[in-house]
Amino acid sequence: MPRGRNNTGRPVARAASKYTEFQVTQPAELMEFLMQKMSGISRNKVKSLLTNRVVLVDNVITTQYNFALKPGMKVQVSKAKNNHEFRNNMLKLVYEDAYILVVEKKEGLLSVATDHVKERTAQHILSEYVKRSHRNNRIFVVHRLDRETSGLMMYAKDEKTMNTLRDNWHDIVKDRRYVTIVSGEMERDAGSIESWLTDRKLYVSSSRVDDGTGKYALTHYKTIKRANGYSLVELKLETGRKNQIRVHMSDIGHPVIGDERYGSQVNPLGRLALHAFKLCFYHPVTGQLMEFETPYPSNFKSLMLKKTSK
Repeated sequence: MPRGRNNTGRPVARAASKYTEFQVTQPAELMEFLMQKMSGISRNKVKSLLTNRVVLVDNVITTQYNFALKPGMKVQVSKAKNNHEFRNNMLKLVYEDAYILVVEKKEGLLSVATDHVKERTAQHILSEYVKRSHRNNRIFVVHRLDRETSGLMMYAKDEKTMNTLRDNWHDIVKDRRYVTIVSGEMERDAGSIESWLTDRKLYVSSSRVDDGTGKYALTHYKTIKRANGYSLVELKLETGRKNQIRVHMSDIGHPVIGDERYGSQVNPLGRLALHAFKLCFYHPVTGQLMEFETPYPSNFKSLMLKKTSK
């Protein structure tokens, strides 16, 4: 058996002496449990411990302050300064357990490696991170975001979990939403766009009829606000095709701003205005409903607040 792992394949503490250990004897939330067990510790200090990823529950790093503890569980707090803290300017670690990682990616970062780019990718950054715990640890790609799209993504930490997610994606993922700013004022408050998309390598083409070459794509949209010649729009995907949102918004005459490839002629934010802000899914191992949401990017809000000069 590889050193540092138990028979479930989960990471384990390498040396018990490096941790202060507490046994759970009755149901409690993690923060309240730590405040009770660690005499004199403040709520802010407990939050800091959780944020810095030095608290483990049953050998799994846990950052959720209201994590439900059950009798028989073991809580460990590292005595040493955390060596596995994750920090990266292009990637924020939102959630981690023994099976999955949820991250928020900045625009400009590739999700996965390509023939030309190997290291400046979310996949590589996360691979280097998990290898700090054990050199055999790996990251497995489940889905992707375009390089210029920001927002929430999920990766698997083992091949079995990856296959579970890929094979059951539509059943596991309950809700996936994006926010965008498009050119022009949307005519409708809500609607759906469907077409068949074909990957032409340099771009994705769209057809209203099935000619046998494309893949069916369906996007639902809701107009949140209209201002200054733009529209702020929320989108929900029923399918996850390459460039789907970008192509569909262009199809209805309202391309995503900053998206020159699909017809945008303006770029007031200096980026593609597309952000994956919500990801809800059933955990591939535990079945628990997991819900993650980020705020709209601040520059999206600022652009929609600007007053058009007279």
